[in-house]
Amino acid sequence: MTERQLSIILAVVYEYIKTGEPAGSRMITKKYIRGLSPATIRNEMADLEEMGYLYQPHVSAGRLPTAKAYRVYVNSVTARARSHPQEPQKWKDELRGQRSGIEELLTYVTHLLSRLTNCVGVAAVPGLDDTEIHHIDLVPLGGRHILALIVLKGGLVHHSQFSLPCDVESGLMEELSRRINTVASGRAWSEVRSVLYSFVLNGLEDAEETCRAAIRELDDFLTQQNYRFFSSGAQHILKLPHIQALSRIQAVLALLEQEKPLARMIEKCRESASLEVTIGEENETEGLQENSMILIPASTRQQKAVLGLIGPLRMDYERSIYVLESVANVLSEEHDLWDGSED
Repeated sequence: MTERQLSIILAVVYEYIKTGEPAGSRMITKKYIRGLSPATIRNEMADLEEMGYLYQPHVSAGRLPTAKAYRVYVNSVTARARSHPQEPQKWKDELRGQRSGIEELLTYVTHLLSRLTNCVGVAAVPGLDDTEIHHIDLVPLGGRHILALIVLKGGLVHHSQFSLPCDVESGLMEELSRRINTVASGRAWSEVRSVLYSFVLNGLEDAEETCRAAIRELDDFLTQQNYRFFSSGAQHILKLPHIQALSRIQAVLALLEQEKPLARMIEKCRESASLEVTIGEENETEGLQENSMILIPASTRQQKAVLGLIGPLRMDYERSIYVLESVANVLSEEHDLWDGSED
């Protein structure tokens, strides 16, 4: 690809994002690439169409970008230093002022992301077994039934009800909770699960079956919860241009509801520890080939999180990336403050 062709691709994508209209050769020469004739631009655009970067919706129209062209545009955006637009920073102050727990904070963040971009905002915190435990309480509910309250570092609370092989005494559950917390408090469940049985059961041989069953139920619950998801702004997909087809709307809603495909994308972002932009056909999830997703890792309330946006191919990538990076940076500031408060 020549520099001229690259400039044409960037111009076509930028124009389409801003106006929603196909880009013609005359407009390109007037607004973006001066010094070349419309005929020269037309010839280059014809070549780019053959190369799979542009297409013509009908014979007399200008060109529109393909997903391949959007990828070139996004790579250009992420490769250069991004200028921050001049806009009111009130939302940053509002975000810095949030003093709620992790669930309320990430719910607020997804609303904020959606409001600032008109895309679907998403957030996720990692599996419970990888998150530091503050404490666990096993509360008898009568008979064989138990309520497990799991409080994670940062304030996120999970609970689960389960049944044990026999009726449960409150004193036994209180002692079992104390022993579990002696091992697990301040550590991730994945770090301590292998030593729990030997340590916790020492001296409780008379209730070994009950205690083993309780720990097994805890382990199943904590290891099966891969991610805790938050989302907001699904209503925006009904208003976005070029996403009116029912199948496209259903694909986005299914992604938010089924969670497993989203979890795979979240995990990829966590592993790379960097901004991830998935465009159109790069999405492996069925039905999402007309959508794009931007994900970025973040730290908040002493936990690792992933923030993201889901939008159409024609989403404003540069602004969306700026918003995500800005929100992640503010959360990182808060994360550092929480870390300092522990000293």
